[in-house]
Amino acid sequence: MVVTGRAVLLALAATVAVALSGLIGAEVTAVAMGVLVALLAVDVVLAASPKAMRLSREGDTSLRLGDSATVSVTVANPTRRNLRGSVRDAWPPSARAAPRRQPLRVAAGERRRVRTTLTPTRRGDARAAGVTLRSVGPLGLAGRQRTLPAPWTVRTLPPFHSRRHLPGKLSRLRELEGQHTAMVRGQGSEFDSLRDYVPGDDVRSIDWRATARGEGVVVRTWRPERDRRILIVLDTGRTSAGRVGDTPRLDHAMDAALLLAALAGKAGDRVDFMAYDRRTRAQVRSSGKGSQVGRIVEAMAPLEAELVESDPAGLVGTVLGTQGRTRRLVVLLTDLNAAALEEGLLPRLPALTSRHLLLVAAVRDPAVDRMAAERGGADALYRAAAAERTLGERRRVTAELRRMGVEVVDADPEHIAPALADAYINLKARGRL
Repeated sequence: MVVTGRAVLLALAATVAVALSGLIGAEVTAVAMGVLVALLAVDVVLAASPKAMRLSREGDTSLRLGDSATVSVTVANPTRRNLRGSVRDAWPPSARAAPRRQPLRVAAGERRRVRTTLTPTRRGDARAAGVTLRSVGPLGLAGRQRTLPAPWTVRTLPPFHSRRHLPGKLSRLRELEGQHTAMVRGQGSEFDSLRDYVPGDDVRSIDWRATARGEGVVVRTWRPERDRRILIVLDTGRTSAGRVGDTPRLDHAMDAALLLAALAGKAGDRVDFMAYDRRTRAQVRSSGKGSQVGRIVEAMAPLEAELVESDPAGLVGTVLGTQGRTRRLVVLLTDLNAAALEEGLLPRLPALTSRHLLLVAAVRDPAVDRMAAERGGADALYRAAAAERTLGERRRVTAELRRMGVEVVDADPEHIAPALADAYINLKARGRL
C-alpha cells in the first residue's frame, strides 16, 4: 500500500477543521481518522493490481560510450480496471536513466509504451533492475505498488576516439602499396605493377627490360606482404588500472588497439585479440580476411582492470601455445613499469622474440613530464626528482627492450594510437612484417 500526497493534505485539512471547530475530543478525532482510513482502504481496493500487469521490452542493446540509447517498456493491462499511476524503469546509477519516473494511464484491455533514455558514463553491461508500477485508486489517496522483473541488458562499447586518425593512416598505406599518386617504394616482396618513373623514385626500382622496350623510364612498384598475422595483447593487470588524466590506462590502450586493428584489417592482414592478466579475460580469433573491429569492440566492452599482478610466464606461454608456429607480429599494450617488466617479462622475452616480432606499446603519463620540469620550492624539487627518476627507469627499460630486438612505442594518451599505427606502417615499409 502506498499513500499519496493528496491523502496527507486531506489528513492535514481534517486536523485543521477539527481544531477550528472547537470540537477537539477523542470521539471526534476517532471518527475523522476512521473516515480517512476507510477512504484509503476503498482506494486501495479499487486500484488496479500492478502484479497483474504484463511487461515486455524492446529497444537498443548496445551503444558507444558518450552516446545515448533508448529502451522502452510496454505495459499491458489484462484486468477490467483502469490503471492510473506512475512507472519507474530502474537502472544502475552509471546508466544515467531519464526520466526517473513517468505518469502512466492504461485502460482495461489496452497497453502503453514508456520510453527511457540511457546515457552511460562507463563501459560495460548495464542491466535493468526492474520496473516499479504504482497504481492509484479513483480517489487519488492511496494505491498499490509492485516491482516487476523486466530483464534487459545494454552494452556500452569503447568510444573509439582514434577513429579520426584512420583516413590519414590509410592514405599512408596506399602510398606504401603504390596506389597513390605520390607513390613510394615499399620493401615488400610482392610485385605490384609497372609505371612511369617520377623524380624521387628509388633508382633500384627501375625495370631496365621494360624501359628498353618503351620510350621512357619504367619502375616497378612493390607492395608489402598481405595476409600477415597480428596478435594484439591487452594487459588487464594492476598497472592498467592507473588513471592517466581522467581515464584509466586500460581505456587508452583499448583505443590504440582498435585503431591498429582497423588499419591492419584494411591492409589485408589477419588480426587476433587477447586480453590477459593471470588468465585470458577475452579472446577474438580471426576467421579470415577483413576487419575484426566489431568483434574486438564487443570483447573489450565488459573488460575491467584486475587488481592483480600480471603473470608474464602465463602470457608468454599462452601466446606461444595457442598461435602455432607461424611467425607474427605480437603487439603487447602494457605499462613500462620497471619493476614489473624487469622481474617478470624481460627474462622470458627471448622465448617470444625467437619466434615472433614483438612490439610493446605503453601509455605515458604527461603529468610525470610536467612534474619533472617543475622548479621552485623544496616540494617542487622533490616532485621533480621523483618524476625524473621514474622517467629514467622508463628510458632504461625501453633501451633494454630495444636491445633485445623489441619495437617500443611510448606516447601520451593523445598520441599513443597514431604512434602505434605509424609503427605498424613502418614495419611493413621496412619489410619486417
